Amino acid sequence: MKKVFIKSFALLWMISCAGTAAQTREVRLKIVETSDIHGNFYPYDFKSGADCAGSLARVHAFLQKKRAIYGDRLIYMDNGDVLQGQPTAYYYNFMDTIHTHLAADMLNYMQCDVGNMGNHDVEAGHAVYDRWIRECGFPVLGANIIDNQTGKPYLKPYVVLKRDGVKIAVLGMITPLIPTWLPENLWSGLHFEDMVPCAEKWVKVIHEKEKPDLVIGLFHSGLNSVQGDGSLEDASEEIARKVPGFDILMIGHDHRKCCKKVENIQGDSVWIVNPASNGLVVANVDVKLTMKGRKVLRKEISGCLSKVEKYGVSEEFMKRFSPQFEAVKSFVSRKIGTFENTITSEDAYFGSSAFIDFIHSLQLKLGDADISFCAPLSFRARIEKGDVRVCDMFDLYRYENMLYTIRMTGKEIKDYLEMSYALWTNRMTSPDDHIMLLDDTRDDNQRSGFKNFSFNFDSAAGIQYTVDVTKPKGEKVTILSMSDGAPFDMDKEYKVAVNSYRGNGGGELLTKGAGIPAEELKSRIIKATDKDLRYYMMRYIEQCGTVSIQPMNQWKFVPENWVEPAIVRDRKLLFE
Repeated sequence: MKKVFIKSFALLWMISCAGTAAQTREVRLKIVETSDIHGNFYPYDFKSGADCAGSLARVHAFLQKKRAIYGDRLIYMDNGDVLQGQPTAYYYNFMDTIHTHLAADMLNYMQCDVGNMGNHDVEAGHAVYDRWIRECGFPVLGANIIDNQTGKPYLKPYVVLKRDGVKIAVLGMITPLIPTWLPENLWSGLHFEDMVPCAEKWVKVIHEKEKPDLVIGLFHSGLNSVQGDGSLEDASEEIARKVPGFDILMIGHDHRKCCKKVENIQGDSVWIVNPASNGLVVANVDVKLTMKGRKVLRKEISGCLSKVEKYGVSEEFMKRFSPQFEAVKSFVSRKIGTFENTITSEDAYFGSSAFIDFIHSLQLKLGDADISFCAPLSFRARIEKGDVRVCDMFDLYRYENMLYTIRMTGKEIKDYLEMSYALWTNRMTSPDDHIMLLDDTRDDNQRSGFKNFSFNFDSAAGIQYTVDVTKPKGEKVTILSMSDGAPFDMDKEYKVAVNSYRGNGGGELLTKGAGIPAEELKSRIIKATDKDLRYYMMRYIEQCGTVSIQPMNQWKFVPENWVEPAIVRDRKLLFE
């Protein structure tokens, strides 16, 4: 009888254990993403000398609050473009190369779980981003960045994270148009695969090899955009819809907020979340998994964009990185010269301006060129007369572009300008029309009210010309002569100064506008600088000491009786 009782008890105990093992449980995860921080590490603008919203210091305060709830079930990832923008990044890219790069130091301190490469990280060059990657205490991904020698990814294509018994796979990719924007020496030995086929390849590997419970794409690529040659700069939505296997896409690059759910070709939902730029908001995704043993019975995912300003600034963060703050502040405060007059990029949209013509004059001289092309790279930059400091140079010239001198015919120059002004100006049919080509883009900090990107609004110096805003695309520009009065010849070849972004095909003004085949661009380069344009501007101002910057008045909009009141109206709309 005793033996029967013992056997019965053992059987009941085994059944009870089996039942317990088969019970369902819920796992809640918090996924947080920053993207396109662009050197905004502190709640302080080193260019203007004023406090600002956003920053990693505020993101850290947000993370502290959420980690108090989720612990290690919070996963924080950064999506690239962290090495360019504010002088903080520039200082640790090129000035202080001894200490740990501030971007790595901060992300390590913030317990970043995974990083990704952005195009502006590549812009810093191999020495900078290779060092930064080594110093990051987390994997930096890049499935479609391919090493030419090995044919394999230069960086880890994906990483698998484990949290509370859940396997989370994260695949990282970058927009593949790096060669269109950046000189080859910055990405030597590499090439960049198109994102859609790369995603198809790796998501299959991940599911077959890792059998994850959750798959996240960390893509430095916006929703959707196509170049004239059919290349996808922003392919995230294409992947979400056409490549099954992803649960969430955390994206960036285009600085456009996005938080939406789309349906893929198998009828499954995919969340796409983009926190835009500068650490003003974070992508904030909640995941609830209902599991039975190792099997996922149900996934519930919801995303939002969370403003970080209300969480305040992390005092611990600011204290930890106070010495680096002071080092950068000292660097940007150094006086390099004096301006006798105030210049602003606002003037550049409406005619010949001192702001742009200063850049033109330097490019003509530095490039030993006949003609110069350049655009306002900052939508609303202003440098007051008086002392000019290092910080002002980041407003005067926003990116670390080199200068190219290239060969172009007169006709190519004219066609180039036709495309530029078609991107920039409306076709006026009455005096009451807009002169600028505007759109509802005020919340898009790369367009700010224009229909197109203002960094593609190139004007020229070295020639005298008019732009008739009553004419259609292709008939707006009339080139009257060279700036010295010599005839301008459509068949003659000229030496033209352009920045490296433009010279590599960025903005398509050379390819789609001037009609130069992309594969021919490299052979058109006569010379190139080995340092960025900002460096030469600083050196020029230091050599001059005091600089008077005046517009060259080599071009204007016509007819004047229409454009003058239209300029007043549109200037008020854009800037007031």
